[in-house]
Amino acid sequence: MSVMIVVGTQWGDEGKGKITDLLARDMDMVVRFQGGNNAGHTVVIKDETFKLHLIPSGIFYNNVLCVIGNGVVIDPAVLLQEIETLKSKGHPVNNLRISSQAHVIFPYHKDLDKAQEKKKEAGRIGTTCRGIGPCYVDKYNRRGIRIGELFDQETLKSKLEWNLEEKTFLLEKFYGMKVKLDVDAILNEYLGYAHALKKFVVEESSSLVYEAIKKNKKLLLEGAQGTMLDVDHGTYPYVTSSNPVSSGACVGAGFSPKAVDEILGVVKAYVTRVGGGPFPTEIEGGVGEKLREWGGEYGATTGRPRRCGWFDGVVMKHATKINGLTSLAITKLDVLDNLDKIKICVAYEYNGKQITDFPTDIRRLAKCKPIYEEMPGWQEPINKVKDYKDLPQNAKKYLDKLAELAEARISLISVGAERGQIIRI
Repeated sequence: MSVMIVVGTQWGDEGKGKITDLLARDMDMVVRFQGGNNAGHTVVIKDETFKLHLIPSGIFYNNVLCVIGNGVVIDPAVLLQEIETLKSKGHPVNNLRISSQAHVIFPYHKDLDKAQEKKKEAGRIGTTCRGIGPCYVDKYNRRGIRIGELFDQETLKSKLEWNLEEKTFLLEKFYGMKVKLDVDAILNEYLGYAHALKKFVVEESSSLVYEAIKKNKKLLLEGAQGTMLDVDHGTYPYVTSSNPVSSGACVGAGFSPKAVDEILGVVKAYVTRVGGGPFPTEIEGGVGEKLREWGGEYGATTGRPRRCGWFDGVVMKHATKINGLTSLAITKLDVLDNLDKIKICVAYEYNGKQITDFPTDIRRLAKCKPIYEEMPGWQEPINKVKDYKDLPQNAKKYLDKLAELAEARISLISVGAERGQIIRI
């Protein structure tokens, strides 16, 4: 194996951080390929919990080169705070590299994010208001400012002046928000960020990736969010602003799909989502609230409670189709330990017919009802199990069903939050 892509198969929060951290120790390079600080990857090392928002999860291994790729949008203040937090806990971060092509989040992006969420006519998506969406809009509208441009004061000022004129007009005249955006203040602030980040920035991050692949190094590509939040293939418009699917890794890191050897799908043993949007297998109250408490289902970035539901096989089939999964990492299996019965959605009922293809049109999805199969629980703790053969028989049957629905083999099973609580198959 030379290149592995790790993707989330649901609505994010599947536990990709822990899986990436586990796999990273055998890698030469870990590349984050999309998203921004609207997502958090949680890594538990002994009695310490780390919440990473921009830095790749391989940062805890000094021999692994960690790259923030061109497809990521970066809030420099958040990134610098993350670096300082890691340093204060004994992790020097000398192995971090940042693509000069990654786009930069500015204060006006966050103002626009908040304004758009508040304006009822536009509908509320449930964003984190971190400015990620508006930053991607500027990128594709060719108004964006990239990391490399922070080091050219004349270009930076010119682009800021144009953006501030446009954004101030939009914020005040359309959204009715009073803002005070000062060119010189923002310029000086971001020139300071540039100075602090300069040693980490590389001119052509894609060349780093290309050379590593050419030398047959081991690379791991890490995304944020999950397949159902993909801007093209998720529950649009209740999605993120980028492509967290496997093909997005090639664009967001800059390499050919011919180089990919394995695509690992991270699959939570049940399903959660944050924010608005349809959620066919959501459990209202009762068991849903218990899963939230047992699984600690609160956002790593915002602390928002996650909506919880039964495992959705239709979503799983969709994730397999879009990503081309070759293997699965099942997470949080231990959260189901106390249930006597566990439901699995195997199909939807739509207009009186059974369907197994996920409808990405939310108007159709809203009319779908889950069709469940019920399986017996195992009702015993599995957090100390080290070998697959020692899992309860009912847990094995449950895993077999998930693999069947995913049409992919299971290679990893997480039975606890700590990095060592993993069963390898």
